[in-house]
Amino acid sequence: MSVLVVGVSHKTAPVSILERLTVDSAGVDKLVRRVADCEHVLEATVLATCNRVEIYTDVDRFHGSVEAVSRMLCELADESPEDVVPHLYVHYDDGAVSHLFHVTSGLDSMVVGEGQILGQAREALRIGQEAGTIGPALNVLFQQALRVGKRVHAETDVDHAAPSLVGLALEHAAVEVGPIAGKRVLVVGAGSMAALAASTVFRLGAADLVVASRTEAHARRLAEQYAGRAVPLTQVQEALSAADVLVSCTGATGVVLPLAVVAAARTSPAAAGRPLAVVDLALPHDVDPAVAQLPGVALFDLARLAEVVNHGEDSDVPAVRDIVTQEITAFLTARVSARVTPTVVALRTMATGIVDTEMHRLSARLPDLDPGVRAEVEHAVRRVADKLLHQPTVRVKELANETGAVSYAAALAELFSLDPEAVEAMTRPEGLA
Repeated sequence: MSVLVVGVSHKTAPVSILERLTVDSAGVDKLVRRVADCEHVLEATVLATCNRVEIYTDVDRFHGSVEAVSRMLCELADESPEDVVPHLYVHYDDGAVSHLFHVTSGLDSMVVGEGQILGQAREALRIGQEAGTIGPALNVLFQQALRVGKRVHAETDVDHAAPSLVGLALEHAAVEVGPIAGKRVLVVGAGSMAALAASTVFRLGAADLVVASRTEAHARRLAEQYAGRAVPLTQVQEALSAADVLVSCTGATGVVLPLAVVAAARTSPAAAGRPLAVVDLALPHDVDPAVAQLPGVALFDLARLAEVVNHGEDSDVPAVRDIVTQEITAFLTARVSARVTPTVVALRTMATGIVDTEMHRLSARLPDLDPGVRAEVEHAVRRVADKLLHQPTVRVKELANETGAVSYAAALAELFSLDPEAVEAMTRPEGLA
């Protein structure tokens, strides 16, 4: 397995670049299939969130694959390589494993420790599986990465200490409009981020929750879960005029709330004298950034939130780092052992075949040999073969985990003249997916 990750995130690119790389679910599926069709790419999937787009591949060649996958991201952004490539990061093989484990543990998130990334990584795995572009390499890697994330949340309190991106935004909004308890909140959108926003303001004691979405049935379903009400998107201006807090996260590809709509809502008698906190968690942005210039309006978008998150380190973060380090070491050690195992199995299979052949010759030469004696001879020969192979196979597994350029498995195969096709056959166990 040679995993290659090419991506961009809030850590390497401004929001303006991230906005150009935003893809909806249909776009992710199309991108996955395009990447999988690239030369040298054996498996592929895409992890896309509001602040990162990462392409995960299993490749048989590094350089050609990096160029092809990077080109895909440049085309997605519809920008020249000079504008996009400086913001990309590349992780290969062991580095790719380490990166994904850090991502699923929440260490690479905008809000360190947030748990949403686990669901997003699970979605990336599902997308690749349904598209048929994920095979043994990425399946094993993502399954283990999800287990690492679950272990982090089970053994530390990092997700309890760290708010979600929604929670962080609402904390800052409360500075402008006062505690969310008793406030009127308008949520625009009905996806997972909107659901988190609705549940958060409900838990904080919002007096009134209104949900607006292009799909009224989705808005109604979300609003009913939290004792709110739904309105069509065409009535969002009226709902906004009565709101203290607006949270927008639709996943649309263009502005949903233009300046004129927000300005008109602010001139309504219902809005007179009341501040409005606008939380825009969409990428690209839902709300025209110019609304920040309106009197009494405070805008908290991803660019502003990126400036204020993670100043200082939570006390649970070192424990999370320790867990991730342990898991990376264990995974890489197991992976190296797995690479050696086919050679070891092929060697033992060859030895078994030799013993079988020699016992067959013995039976042909001594057809009247007592069955009991024959059994004792066969037992002794097999024990000799096992003893001769035991130390080399134990040592090759130990040496394989040591740093160095020597391939002890290849050396073992060469010394014993193992058939390369026999070794390769051992790497494709029946039922592996």
